[in-house]
Amino acid sequence: MIKVMVVDDDKLVRKGLISAMPWKHFDMEVVGEASNGVKALEFLESNRVDLLLTDLAMPVMSGIDLIKMVRKEFTHIYIVVLTLHQDFEYIQEALRLGAIDYIAKVQLEKERFEEVLERISNRIAQEQKRVPDPNGIFTMDRGYACLSINKAAGEHWVKNWSENADQSMTEVDMNLWLLKQPSEESDALWLERVSQEISTKPGWGLIHLKGLYGRSHNDVHRLLREYRDKDFFYDYDSHSGTGAVLLQDWENQKQVRSEGSLNVMKEQWSNYNWIYQDSIFNQYIHALKWMRLPQAKLLGLLYSLIDKWNILFYPVSSVKIQLPDSFHSWEQADAWFRATRNMIRSALDKPAFSQEVVECVIKAVNIVQEEMNQPITAANVAKRVNMSRSYFSQCFKEIVGMNFSDYLRQVRIEKAKEFLLYTNKTILWIAENVGYMDEKYFSRTFREQTNMLPSKYRQTQDTGRNMSDE
Repeated sequence: MIKVMVVDDDKLVRKGLISAMPWKHFDMEVVGEASNGVKALEFLESNRVDLLLTDLAMPVMSGIDLIKMVRKEFTHIYIVVLTLHQDFEYIQEALRLGAIDYIAKVQLEKERFEEVLERISNRIAQEQKRVPDPNGIFTMDRGYACLSINKAAGEHWVKNWSENADQSMTEVDMNLWLLKQPSEESDALWLERVSQEISTKPGWGLIHLKGLYGRSHNDVHRLLREYRDKDFFYDYDSHSGTGAVLLQDWENQKQVRSEGSLNVMKEQWSNYNWIYQDSIFNQYIHALKWMRLPQAKLLGLLYSLIDKWNILFYPVSSVKIQLPDSFHSWEQADAWFRATRNMIRSALDKPAFSQEVVECVIKAVNIVQEEMNQPITAANVAKRVNMSRSYFSQCFKEIVGMNFSDYLRQVRIEKAKEFLLYTNKTILWIAENVGYMDEKYFSRTFREQTNMLPSKYRQTQDTGRNMSDE
C-alpha cells in the first residue's frame, strides 16, 4: 500500500483531492495532509509517507523549498506537484529537483481523476524497476548494507566494484545497497574484503543487519531507507565505517527517541557553563546525540542557540558564531560544537582579567537580556555577580566597550525597534516591556538614539517594507 500525503494551503483543494481521488483502486491510501511545507516536514519526521502531492505556491515554506528538503532528508519519497497553468517555470524547476509528475489543478475534472492516478502509479512503477524488490521473505537472520552519509554522493564505484569483484548486490535506493555474501567464501574473509573496499570510500559505511529472518524484502527495504534517512547520520563512524543494527530493537526505539524535552535542551545550551567546564560540555553533547533529532530539527535547534550565543557572547568576545549549511553526519556536528567552543573560549580570554571576572560580565549581559523589562541598575547587577559597584563598572566598560547604562539602553532600544517592526503593540506596551514605565521618557530616549519618535520609526519602516514587497 502506497502511503500518500497532500500538501496545499487551500483546504478545499486538499479535501477535494482526498475525497474524490480513487486511491484504493491503485493501492494507495492518504495518511496525512498539511497546509504548508513546515507542517508537512513535521508530519514526515514521524510518519511513513511514500508519495507526496504538494502545491508550489504556499505561505511559510514554498513547494519548491519543501521539495528540496524532502529530496535531501527523505529520498525514498516520490513527489508529484499540484500546480496552476501559469506555474510552468516552477514545474520545470520541480521536475529538475526530482518530482516525477505534476497535476494541473485547473484541468482536473471528475472523470480524469482515475486517469491522473493511473499515470502517477505507472511513473512510480517505472521508478521502482531499477530497484529489485521481490515479494520474497528473508530466510537468513543476518545481512549487510552499504550506504552513504551524503545522499548526493556518486555511486558509480559501487556498480564497478560489484562487477569486478563478482559481488552480488541489490540496489534499495540511491546510495543504499544490500550485499549478499557468496556461499563459497568464509564469513571472516568476505567481511574483511568488503570492509577494506568500503573503508577507502569517504562517507560510506557498512552496516551489519540482524533480525532479517521472516521479514519481506519490501519491509526490510523500507526500514533501511528510514534508518538511512534518520539514524545513520548519528551512527556513521569515519574511523571504523562499520556498525550494527538490530532491526527489531531499532524499530521499537525509533518511536520514542524524541520524547526528551527540547526545551530543557535549549535551556541547558543557552547557559554559558559549558564553555569552561569540560564535564558539562561532554554531558550536553552526549544528551543531544542521544535525542537523535531529525536533521532538520537539529539545525533548527542550532539556529536558535546561535542567536542566543551571539547575544550572550558577542558583547564580550566580538566574535560572531555561524552555522554551516548542513552536516552530513553527527561527527561533523560534534566537530563544529568543539571548534565553536574553542573559538569562544579563545575570544573570551582577556589577559587583563581573570576567568571569574569575564564570567561575571557574561552573567551581567545575560541578566540585561533576560530582564530588560524590569528595573535594572549597575549597583544591583554588581551585587548579583558578587562584585563591588566600582570594580564591576570598570571591568564591564573595558570588556564590553561601553559603560553598563549605555549597554542597557542600547539593548532596550534594539528590542523596542523589534517590537515596533514586527508587532502591532501600542507604544505604551512596548515601553513597559523594555523597562520604561514612563511612555514620554521612553519616547524621548528613543528619539535621542534614533533621531525619530517610536511612532515615526514604525511608520517609516512599514512604508519601506511595503515598497520592497511590491
